Amino acid sequence: MSAAIQTAQQNPITRTIAADMEAVNLVIRQRLHSDVALVNQIAEYIISAGGKRIRPVLVLLLANAYGYRGAAHHELAAVVEFIHTATLLHDDVVDESSMRRGRQTANALFGNAASVLVGDFLYSRAFEMMTSLDEMRVMEILSRATTVIAEGEVLQLLNMHDPDVTRESYLTVIRSKTAKLFEAAAELGALIAGANDTQIEAAGEFGRSLGTAFQLIDDVLDYAGDASEIGKNVGDDLREGKPTLPLIYVMENGTPEQRALIRSCIETGDETHFDAVLSAVSSSGALDYTRREADIAAERAKAAIADLPDSEYKQSLLQLCSFAVDRNH
Repeated sequence: MSAAIQTAQQNPITRTIAADMEAVNLVIRQRLHSDVALVNQIAEYIISAGGKRIRPVLVLLLANAYGYRGAAHHELAAVVEFIHTATLLHDDVVDESSMRRGRQTANALFGNAASVLVGDFLYSRAFEMMTSLDEMRVMEILSRATTVIAEGEVLQLLNMHDPDVTRESYLTVIRSKTAKLFEAAAELGALIAGANDTQIEAAGEFGRSLGTAFQLIDDVLDYAGDASEIGKNVGDDLREGKPTLPLIYVMENGTPEQRALIRSCIETGDETHFDAVLSAVSSSGALDYTRREADIAAERAKAAIADLPDSEYKQSLLQLCSFAVDRNH
């Protein structure tokens, strides 16, 4: 038994799809190959860092939940992971990040230019793979997703260092930047299994709501997490001047002193006052509020698959909702 299957079997969420996960890992390795050595080196570096692989897991669980019996879902899961990995490479350059998944980012190690170009390679390889499936709706879902993700990135860039960003504007960003690929992954799993339009739409709502919950908890962990557990530097959002939901809550509900502090730190990206900001988001109830919003999104995800027939795969999807909001990394 391979190490990958053993790892998947130890995780209650992926235990039912351990063999599928192994097959996806094999596809990833095969499709990563390039005749250009640096492409291989950087792509291998970031893929081998692991990560939660939640988006490929969504493809596999939804496909199995709807009774799929084939191998195309392995290719689709790998496509989704390549698109996600490409966004990470580009994000880290834009955000000037130095740490991800507990080690140096690719841009910190190989430089910005190489990271951007290898991200482009992964996007291109993903589209090459999806066209080989010869399924127009697959291409429609994924091409739309990549467009929305790019729009979300630009919206986030416009929001940087703006303390007057509203929660509605911020939620639009995370639904585009993060939740959209969750949505697409879930839709693809249902689609490849032959689900009807209503079922595909429900799967999309599941993924969209799960992705929203996941990002909201990421917002919390940037202020209440442990760098060794979350795999990135705590306070990165503040340093980058990102007005995430905890900060927006303080701007709306904090004391005048707290609001002035948050405004200044967002405008300047000043992380030297991180302890004071942490005190403000904690004492104002901002972190508790953000967790409650994540819980609401997770419950919405569960409700979206209420009509899905009971199976071990449905149970894993429900467990994924709990993991999204209860995790510490």
